[in-house]
Amino acid sequence: MKKLLKAMIACTIVLLSLAGCSKQNNNTPAAPKTLLEQIRERGYITVGTEGTYFPNSYHDESGKLVGFDVEVAAVVAKYIGVEVQYFETEWASIFTALDSGKIDTIVNECGYNEDRAAKYAFSNPYTYVQGAILTRGDNDSIHSLDDLKGKVAANESTSLLGAMAQEYGATLDAVNAMAQSIMEVVNGRADCTLNYVTSFAAYMKENPNVDVKIAVLLEAKPTAYIPVVKGNEDLRDAINDALNKAAASGELTAISMKYFGVDVTKG
Repeated sequence: MKKLLKAMIACTIVLLSLAGCSKQNNNTPAAPKTLLEQIRERGYITVGTEGTYFPNSYHDESGKLVGFDVEVAAVVAKYIGVEVQYFETEWASIFTALDSGKIDTIVNECGYNEDRAAKYAFSNPYTYVQGAILTRGDNDSIHSLDDLKGKVAANESTSLLGAMAQEYGATLDAVNAMAQSIMEVVNGRADCTLNYVTSFAAYMKENPNVDVKIAVLLEAKPTAYIPVVKGNEDLRDAINDALNKAAASGELTAISMKYFGVDVTKG
């Protein structure tokens, strides 16, 4: 009888212990949701873009935000399964907005370099475009990157092409938008500005009376990526999947033809 009583007590203790463990497990806090999960739960992704960078991100005559990157962002959002909300800001502050969480990513002809890669996880490239050096029509002093030494280049202070100009010996005339950089060249405050040939060509087509020329064409390289803050690689992977699907469907090519007249989405 004593043995039976001891066995019953032992079983009761075990059952109480298991119940306590079960209660503790039920109260274990859930793991925090990833950024991708938050985006899908809220139903939209917030994308940083300039809104002044023709023809990638600008406002049409009705005031609507349009452009190559604007449509790329919308297609990426579609394949992720959410809407897109745009956050317009100057390029100089766009990464600050990403760091602070005001935006989830950037779609604005964003280039890759090792310094940025230390902080951000980048998508696969989605454009391959030639860089170019633009000068005034009467400037015959720049024929290569080496000729930038001692010149003044009008570019945004955080742009990769502006950094390239400085590497080749140019002094930077810091501006906030491409149109402003071209006006600096036209007005003689800068000798040149560096950007992508597609952007220059589109500007010159829209402004045929502005006396500028493309003085130098650079080698075509991957030029645009979509970054996220490191630690959000699941979002980066979802963006890559969306870009792959948009490329396979022909949507990326169609957007490129619409804004550039050529397909810049293939390497």
